[in-house]
Amino acid sequence: MNRDEQRLNHQLDRLEQVLPAWLHRVLVWLRAPGAAWLRIPLGLMLVFAGLLSFLPVLGIWMLPLGLLLLAQDLPFLRRPVRRALIWAERRWIRWKRRRR
Repeated sequence: MNRDEQRLNHQLDRLEQVLPAWLHRVLVWLRAPGAAWLRIPLGLMLVFAGLLSFLPVLGIWMLPLGLLLLAQDLPFLRRPVRRALIWAERRWIRWKRRRR
């Protein structure tokens, strides 16, 4: 396992800690090594649907979720997705502090 993969897994582990139990179980199941057969097509479909976010049912939220799933199997996406997770976490913390 290379350094980018370790760092991405660390960020995803941190994300799993704050998710509701049912979503945590789904993410753990999707991150399992044997789930690549589902993770890759699902990630591609989510990215494609995210690009069609102008349609009423689809939304831009699908794009980062699809990239997150694809980053598990595509090494060139690991670093940008990890950085995006770190950025989002910092923004979330800053927003929560301001809200208090």
